[in-house]
Amino acid sequence: MITRIVCRNPKIPKEFNGYVIAQISDLHNKEFGSAQRPLLNRLESVSPDLIVITGDLVDSRRYRLAPAMRLVNGAVKIAPVYYVSGNHESRLRQYPEIKSRLTKAGAHVLDDAAEKISLGSSSVELLGLRDPAFVGSDSASGGHTAELSGRLARWSSPDVFQMLLCHRPELFSLYAEHRMELVFTGHAHGGQIRLPFVGGLVAPGQGIFPRYTSGSYTRGVTTMVVSRGLGNSLFPVRVFNRPEIVVVTLQSGAEEK
Repeated sequence: MITRIVCRNPKIPKEFNGYVIAQISDLHNKEFGSAQRPLLNRLESVSPDLIVITGDLVDSRRYRLAPAMRLVNGAVKIAPVYYVSGNHESRLRQYPEIKSRLTKAGAHVLDDAAEKISLGSSSVELLGLRDPAFVGSDSASGGHTAELSGRLARWSSPDVFQMLLCHRPELFSLYAEHRMELVFTGHAHGGQIRLPFVGGLVAPGQGIFPRYTSGSYTRGVTTMVVSRGLGNSLFPVRVFNRPEIVVVTLQSGAEEK
């Protein structure tokens, strides 16, 4: 399904008013028809100006790169593609090959990197954090957050609208502390099983009844978008939790009250 979100912010330049960003996340090797064509058709139907991928294109328990590359090879023909790694990529000795293949396909790998996106005389910044599991274990706690905090502190700027790509929504307080205006995350798989009035039931990094599983969350100047993702990993079933493409439209001006 397609989930649409509007992000209003006074720091968004007028040239970027109506700018469309499509987010895909957590493919985990999943195939959507021949050559990922049904998924690519849905992606193309939203006419994105930019496509962002927030990790776990592959699954470390059953590594297959071909489904991911079929998706990326089609996506780069639709719009510029920017990618950051997830915890599953961090476990794989093949990750250098994955990055090389993505780059050769035309995708921008933003692991601990930043790029300027320009329209006319205006620009915004797109930042990317590699998954903290590359530093040590899959836990994103403890000393790993110190490295992330340091990098965000060096990047943070009051003068430009900044968008951050990262895999983990459970670090929302860290993103808000450093005043990242728009953050794209995944990892939670929508809570795997979703119940009315309850939401998701379990998510990695958040445990039972997780707080951040789907949609957008705002704290201060920061809006974090959490994709429910496309595929599954350890738990193979989704309940009331359809795979999704998230579509965020930028609007210049103040947030509506």
